[in-house]
Amino acid sequence: MRQQYADVARRPHQIWFNKQVSCITGPFDELAIPAVSQTLDYEVELGVIIGRPCRRVSARQASNYIAGYTVCNDASIRGWQGRSMTMTLAKSFETLGPMGPWMVTADEVEDPHRLRVRTWVNDELRQDGSTAEMRFSIFEQIEELSRVMTLAPGDVLATGSPAGVGAARTPPVYLAPGDVVRMEIEGIGEIRNAVVIEPAQEHDR
Repeated sequence: MRQQYADVARRPHQIWFNKQVSCITGPFDELAIPAVSQTLDYEVELGVIIGRPCRRVSARQASNYIAGYTVCNDASIRGWQGRSMTMTLAKSFETLGPMGPWMVTADEVEDPHRLRVRTWVNDELRQDGSTAEMRFSIFEQIEELSRVMTLAPGDVLATGSPAGVGAARTPPVYLAPGDVVRMEIEGIGEIRNAVVIEPAQEHDR
């Protein structure tokens, strides 16, 4: 699941949507541009990994339910983002969920709300922000979700992305084959993904 920085700053409530688990890949796997659209974009996000069943948990108690943290790329196909009322389709193409390179346990992160968050594309710095910029804290996010559903061990909450995504540039700058996207979160680690064209499937021919 994923929370947004920018839009939430203008709205009174949190905005959430799902990424399908079939899009999740490793920290150094390739990012594939699908045949249906070439509008592949990047979004670095702190991933919060739930450690035990979590239902109707207050923000004050939320830290007790976090197992650890990781780096997530909430990659998107922007051309599909307006096709439905949620953004699940645009976010769930195969390979659009790189994460890792490991889980840093919660006790090793002094303050998850004061971590520098950066993205480079081909060594050009594109995103440079901090988890301190989030409109709603990690603990408030857990409180909100757990009012609705039981969060299970292993669930990953992607907590939002700072400014600098390709779609927000004028004109938009999307990822192209051969690009390399590197994402780093202070104290957590980095992931690196090369961009490729998705191989044609038999039914596409």
